[in-house]
Amino acid sequence: MKDKDDNRINCFECVHFAVTWDPEYPKSCNLHGFKTTNLPSVEVFGASREVCLGFEKKRRSNETG
Repeated sequence: MKDKDDNRINCFECVHFAVTWDPEYPKSCNLHGFKTTNLPSVEVFGASREVCLGFEKKRRSNETG
C-alpha cells in the first residue's frame, strides 16, 4: 500500500516481501530476486526513480472476496 504522504510502497504489506535469515541482508523481494538492508521498495526507487510496480497487497485471512 502506498503511504498518503509520499507514495512510498509499504513492503510489509506485499506478497513478495520476505524476511531472511541473513543478518547482513534481513529483507528481500522474491519478485525481483534480491536481499537488502533497506525495504526493497526503497532500493527499487533508488535504482529506477519509479515506485515498485510489482507491489501486490497481501490478503488477510479474515478478508473476503
